[in-house]
Amino acid sequence: MIPANLAVTTQSHRVATTRHYLMCRPEFFAVTYAINPWMDPAAGASAATAVHQWEALKRAYEELGHKVSVIDPIDGLPDMVFAANGALVVDGKVYGARFAHSERAAEAPAYLNWFTGQGYPVKEPAFTNEGEGDFLTLDEMILAGTGFRTDVAAHMEAQEFLGRPVITLRLVDPRFYHLDTALFPLGDGNIAYYPGAFSEGSLNVLRRLFPDAILAGEADATVLGLNAVSDGLNVVVNAEATGLQDSLTRAGYQVVPVDLSELRKAGGGPKCCTLEIRS
Repeated sequence: MIPANLAVTTQSHRVATTRHYLMCRPEFFAVTYAINPWMDPAAGASAATAVHQWEALKRAYEELGHKVSVIDPIDGLPDMVFAANGALVVDGKVYGARFAHSERAAEAPAYLNWFTGQGYPVKEPAFTNEGEGDFLTLDEMILAGTGFRTDVAAHMEAQEFLGRPVITLRLVDPRFYHLDTALFPLGDGNIAYYPGAFSEGSLNVLRRLFPDAILAGEADATVLGLNAVSDGLNVVVNAEATGLQDSLTRAGYQVVPVDLSELRKAGGGPKCCTLEIRS
């Protein structure tokens, strides 16, 4: 159910736009290896709890009027639930992923095969990249992360294929190993981000490009509050990121809090579970 605060009328020029998302049900979710600082195999994880939380996220999108397509999960690929990493889709063209870690390598062809089966033109990449984990699309540009998972050469490859300017940003804190853990587009050409995740040069770029950005503190960043999804009005965000929620509400956004605490055991939040299909 959508929280009651969505029914409150606010004075805002924000407008929601209908989106198309691809998701993957976490039937085989587990934490059996550690490829980021969030993962602890000894702590365990519950696939049943993950599925319950994921279904609530999917339902929130559908109640907001968005279209959700679902790719079949594959046994042995516990991180396939993190659909955002599977590709980047802009103007109906699909730039595929090439994972940095062998544990996730088989996810890349699985996602490309799904898009090929749906009739999308696809490009298999020559360089390591993890899809929307490190590529975040705004109206006029693509922000691209590097430093941990995505080769900077992939930024140029994506730009050549998609015909959109790509801006490179360097991540320096291993807790924020993907760009989508430290930054998300709000709509209307603006963003929210956590400054501590970025190199000084990249911070200067962000300050120049987005002087009115919403800045998150470390407390909200470390519950993956910035791994959020905005449709221009409604922002689906981890429930624990209360300070960020207050900032978003003051800026005229409608906040949709969700609990993805089980999936966070693998380093994922709402955005990680959500690959936007931009036609």
